Amino acid sequence: MDPTRLKEYLPFLIPLIIAQLALGITALVHVLRHPRYRFGNRVMWALVVMLIQFIGPAVYFVFGRGEE
Repeated sequence: MDPTRLKEYLPFLIPLIIAQLALGITALVHVLRHPRYRFGNRVMWALVVMLIQFIGPAVYFVFGRGEE
């Protein structure tokens, strides 16, 4: 990919990267602080959040997060 093409897409990529990082960090902090999950355990959810980028944190918040 040439640098000119990358500069063209940069205004769209930067917000997506920031959103992905914020969602991932928020989900990982939640996994590490809370002891109960609907399915699985802490290690499994930490791996899902860290290794499956956009979808992992969303899956955790929908299916894994236990009752507060």
